[in-house]
Amino acid sequence: MKSPSRKTASPPTVRLYVEAPLWHGARIELSAMQANYLGAVLRLKPGDAVLVFNGREGEWSAVISQIRRGGGTLIAETRLRPQSTGPDVHYLFAPLKRAKLDYIVQKAVEMGASAIRPVITRRTIAERVNLDRMRANAIEAAEQCGILHLPGLHEPEPLERALAQWDAVRTLIFCDEAGAAGSPISVLGAIAPGPVAVLIGPEGGFDPTERDMLLARPFVRALWLGPRILRADTAAVATLALVNATLGDWRGV
Repeated sequence: MKSPSRKTASPPTVRLYVEAPLWHGARIELSAMQANYLGAVLRLKPGDAVLVFNGREGEWSAVISQIRRGGGTLIAETRLRPQSTGPDVHYLFAPLKRAKLDYIVQKAVEMGASAIRPVITRRTIAERVNLDRMRANAIEAAEQCGILHLPGLHEPEPLERALAQWDAVRTLIFCDEAGAAGSPISVLGAIAPGPVAVLIGPEGGFDPTERDMLLARPFVRALWLGPRILRADTAAVATLALVNATLGDWRGV
């Protein structure tokens, strides 16, 4: 099918996550929400260009073929970026209340987390997690930040079970506010390259028995985050930034 001519020469800046396979000429059906966003909110029309990605085949420019109330169609034209996966960093956290949960999911995606894994600890405040809402936040963050992949989203599981089933190849970095002072850069710099995971505890901190359980595992490395007590959402961003700078894709290699 011939693509409609684009009305503007300026490069597209709107990005959409889509499920459809992408290739030159692929037809992409818009959901009602996507069509409303493009047509009613952004006032785009047939012939205007957008960017699309599906987490498998990179980022593509696409042109609006049809747009109407309740749906529409895009036509993929040119692949602009090949698929990339980002750092192999799992993010484990004790679920928080709704607004903070939205925030940390968005920030974990921005930081390139490859999996987001809620774990239930003895001091977890909110044990229920809405995976659909987590996915919506992950998609929004990926669309806005130029990310080409979505992290895997896991159902909540008890911390004990997660540790019992842990693949020891993946180093687990846990933020230990009760640990001895020491340079986090030195701790992370001593970890061999490979898959890693970051574990952030609940707002009340880990129970002493949980801390002992973590420190007893050979694949666990404790990380001190400085002399101030950080909120769980702040600790997540700080730790993921440190991990990306020392073990992830901020190293420029």
